[in-house]
Amino acid sequence: MTYSSPRVWIAGCAVAASVVLLTSCTSGSGDGKTSKASSSPASTGSQAASGPPDKEFTEQAQAALTAVRSGEMVESGVERVTDGIHTEPSLSEGKTYRLNLVCVGRGSAQLTFTPASAGTTTKVSCDQSVVQQRITVRKSIRIDVDGAKGAAGVIAWRIDAL
Repeated sequence: MTYSSPRVWIAGCAVAASVVLLTSCTSGSGDGKTSKASSSPASTGSQAASGPPDKEFTEQAQAALTAVRSGEMVESGVERVTDGIHTEPSLSEGKTYRLNLVCVGRGSAQLTFTPASAGTTTKVSCDQSVVQQRITVRKSIRIDVDGAKGAAGVIAWRIDAL
């Protein structure tokens, strides 16, 4: 099993990195102060009530993204489907990138770009299938992924420079 050992190590590193990113994205308000809401018992209870553990879904999503590495990683993240992804990545104008996106759980989500010419609106099933979009940046873009009604699980994304 010498072939799976590096994959397991890479997947482990990806999971560790995603936990750090998820924590840094959700634990503060962005002003350098710690958010008290992130450590409240109420938020912990709602996480447990949402179904299977987010950690398991996160590991599966990160493993799926690791398997389709398409260039040098620029930005990445993991969010709950119910929270969605709403990001304005720091990308260089005139360069080409690939967005890799995977949803693990149940239901589906909708990927959209602003401006619409930056990419194609796409339905993303929460079945561990990786969706890839080629992005050529002409000006700043916004990427949104919103879960459909009743969807649950996690969405992991990575932007690679080509």
